[in-house]
Amino acid sequence: MGDFGSDGSSSMSIVMYPWLAFGHMTAFLHLSNKLAEKGHEIVFLLPKKALDQVKPLNLYPNLITFHTISIPHVKGLPPGAETNSDIPFFLTHLLAVAMNQTRPEVETILRTNKPDLVFYDSADWIPEIARPVGAKTVCYNTVSAASIALTLVPAAEREIIDGKEMSAEELAKPPLVRKNHDKWRCVLSDSGFADGYISKFEQNLTDLVKS
Repeated sequence: MGDFGSDGSSSMSIVMYPWLAFGHMTAFLHLSNKLAEKGHEIVFLLPKKALDQVKPLNLYPNLITFHTISIPHVKGLPPGAETNSDIPFFLTHLLAVAMNQTRPEVETILRTNKPDLVFYDSADWIPEIARPVGAKTVCYNTVSAASIALTLVPAAEREIIDGKEMSAEELAKPPLVRKNHDKWRCVLSDSGFADGYISKFEQNLTDLVKS
């Protein structure tokens, strides 16, 4: 593969911070296993409550290190809520608020580890705190494009808050276009998990870090 780590090595230092739901964490860990198989080192950020359930899926404990994050309590969330499994769907927006409040802790972790790459999906502030430490960022979405499109419809936030389904008229409104915070941000599908895609995926990451 050639040299592409920040220290000139042929392996990368990577941080993963998925959305606080097991479907996202397991997908990120699946990708982490594939990258660790190639010799890359990963620091995986997750809530304390999720550690016992996710830890057995780590196939490369010598290369994948779990770092638990303290999820702050937000008014309206049940006590001790840290993942989507702890809350009903209509409180998801409050869990997102809690995740946003982990930013100072994550920022400290990035300053300490100085990774080459940071993978994220929901925490759209990751590029802002990764840039000062020289890390590239990858927005790795493991849900379908259709699902993402639905979240961009202006009424989506209202639906989450009041629980009422969007009307046909609301769905017809143009989606919000969110600014791309990083020119190297990319959206990848589940096909990135397949063995046949890993080599190309790793080459894309190599090009990303070299740029």
